[in-house]
This record gives sequence, C-alpha cells and structure tokens, in this order.
Amino acid sequence: MADLFDRDPSTETAQSQPEAAPRPLADRLRPQALSEVIGQQKLLGPGGPLGAMLAAGTLSSVVFWGPPGVGKTTIARLLACETEMEFVQISAIFTGVAELRKVFEAAKERRRMGRGTLLFVDEIHRFNRAQQDGFLPHMEDGTILLVGATTENPSFELNAALLSRAQVMVLERLTLADLELLAQRAEAAVGRPLPLDGAAREALLEMADGDGRAALNLIEQVMGWNVEGRLDAAQLSDRLARRAAHYDKSGDAHFNLISALHKSVRGSDPDAALYWFARMLEGGEDPRYLARRITRMAVEDIGLADPQAQAVCLQGWETYERLGSPEGELALAQAVVYLALAPKSNAVYSAYKGARKAARRTGSAPPPKHILNAPTRLMKDEGYAAGYAYDHDAEDAFSGQDYFPESVGRESFYAPVERGFERELRKRLDWFARLRAERGGT
Repeated sequence: MADLFDRDPSTETAQSQPEAAPRPLADRLRPQALSEVIGQQKLLGPGGPLGAMLAAGTLSSVVFWGPPGVGKTTIARLLACETEMEFVQISAIFTGVAELRKVFEAAKERRRMGRGTLLFVDEIHRFNRAQQDGFLPHMEDGTILLVGATTENPSFELNAALLSRAQVMVLERLTLADLELLAQRAEAAVGRPLPLDGAAREALLEMADGDGRAALNLIEQVMGWNVEGRLDAAQLSDRLARRAAHYDKSGDAHFNLISALHKSVRGSDPDAALYWFARMLEGGEDPRYLARRITRMAVEDIGLADPQAQAVCLQGWETYERLGSPEGELALAQAVVYLALAPKSNAVYSAYKGARKAARRTGSAPPPKHILNAPTRLMKDEGYAAGYAYDHDAEDAFSGQDYFPESVGRESFYAPVERGFERELRKRLDWFARLRAERGGT
C-alpha cells in the first residue's frame, strides 16, 4: 500500500496519466481574436466605440450591458490580450470585501512591475453601493482598467460615480444569421454537419433565443445523438425541450415587456398587444399583475372616451380570479383586445395631474364661504353659506356659481377629446361654460 504514496511522479508514463476531461463545445469555440467575435460589429468594427478606442490605443474602463451569451466575457478577455494587460476575472456574486482587497493589492504590485491589470467583474450590478465606490480610487490612479458586465440596466443598478468613470456599451442578442454562422463553426470543429433538415436547423437556432452559449450547448447535445439521416422540426421538438425565454420578473425584461404591451394598447394595435401579453405569460409573469396593469391602461389611456373599458378590465380580472389559469387568462386577453380597439383619451389623466400640481401650488387656500356649511350661529355670522345657490332650484339645475378658492380663481383642467364618449362630454362642458357665462359665473 505504501508504494501508492511513495512512487516518483517523474517516472509516470504519458499512458498512465489520466486523460483530460473533454472540453465543452462552447469553450473549444471561444474566439481567439476580436475579429472572430460574432454579432457585435457595432461595437468592435472600425466605426464602433470599442474599435475606435483600440485603434487609438486609448482603452478606458467600460461596462458591457447585454443579455446572456452574447460575448461579454470573451470580449473582455480578448481586450486584455490586445492591450497586453493581465486578465483578472471575478464575479460579484462570490467576491467579498476581503477578496477585492487582495485583487487590488495584486494589481498594485503588478503596476509597480510595469504591467497593467484588466479587471473583469461579472454581474457587477450585484455589488452594493459601498463596494462599487471601492473601485473608484483604483480606476482613477490607473491600478486597474475596469470592465464590468451586467444584464441589468446600468443607469438603475450602478452608482453615478462609477458610471461617470466608465463608458457603457450595449451588446445585442445574436440574430439568427449570427447563430447560423456559429453553427457552421461548430460543424467545422466537430467534423460533421448537424443531423437536421432546414426547418429543424432553424428551429434549433430559434430555441437559443439569441444566446450564443445556449446555441452551442444545444448543438453539442444534438451532435451527440446517434441518428440516421436528418431529423425534421417535429422530431427535433420531441427530442429537445425548448429553452425558456429570457425573462426576469423583477428586472429589465419585465419592465421592457410591460412597456411594450402598454404602448401597443395605446397605439391601438391588438395583435402586437396580444403578442406582448403572451410573451409575459410564457415568461412566467403573474396574470394578476397583468390584470392590474391593463386596468391601469383603461384608466390612463382610454378614460371617459369609453367608460366601459374599465368595467371590461375589472370583469376580466374577476373572471380570472374565479377560473384561474389557464382558462382565466383568456378573459384578460379579451380585455387587452378591447382596450387596444377602444377610443383613446388621456384627458382625465392629464386633468388629474394638472389639478394635483395646482393643489400643491396653492397650498391651503380655503374654499369660498358661500359653499361652506354653517351649522352654528358663529359660522353664519362669519358669512358661511351666505349667498349659496342650490343648483336643483336653478334653471337647468345649474346655478353657475364659482367653487374655486377666491384667492386662486377659476382654472381649467379637463379638456375632453373629440373621440368616443368624450365627444358627448365635450358638448356638455361647452354647454355649462356658456350657461356659466350667461349667469355671471367667471
């Protein structure tokens, strides 16, 4: 038994060494030069911001913002090679203050030896404000060149001080053409074509949803199958589960898609509205959240142009609560279509905001005394209720009195549009304005 521990490693033969573990296809196909990177030519091309920096030899700290699998880590690694800097990679998820301190000390020592450090920080938005501030002095004195990577909107997640010292560069999800080029590289590396017909090949790339790493993992999985001939799209679907769409219910995808849904409704496009509604459901969004938001759309963007719109939303919401998923989701879809095709008006919404602004501006101005109640003699002596005209006793049940504070004067907030039911409200408003002028109201 002792010889197992005492043997000399130098006498080991190559045949006795364990074989290295196979490298994943995504790792084997990692680009070795920036010119090999697929899909980010807007950044890396001669006219792109990163290409221009490299050409001028003035690379500064940057933050890469983009979805998963588009090359953020790869580009950072290649930038270090291009600039002959030491590449150091950390993740904000696993790195604490003590580890950061060691990274900065090592970078300082490297700088004393005449070598720069490109510090790549994955998921940089996960660092809190104090940790983000910790990078600033080392960026300013040149100890590190920071390359951050995030899938979240930097303007929301990163400190203003950090953003002022780094240029944000947006990386885009890969197109089908980009993914096809990636597939061709994979076939060349493996030495055989994918066992798929044209429709199945396109379906495979669509499953990757713009994520290059996911595409290579799917390709590697398909390459491992022992099949004769070529599979069609249906056979591929039977063998391979569709990758879930990128959707974070608390992140950018959530806010981007609800914005797309809201603007499609506002733009009277029921097809686009249904598409974004379905995208959110497929991503796992809570239908109750959607019910609340479409009810808000009815109030904000349709208002009194179609008073029934709000009722349709509330009925759809109640139907969902009674039926649950998936049946109840159809009631919400019906409400989405109704809203998209309803006449639009934000007149009440604008009037409400104007009234709130006026309320803040005028502070505590009291109502005019003629519309105050006078339950006591003292209040009557003070003029409360004096001169109040009871509208039901007036002609047309309209007295034309002024109800604004005397120190404020009459203001106008609500301006109905000439669409839907508000067209009728416009007539009523004009009629009351004419009567008010005739009867002495100002």
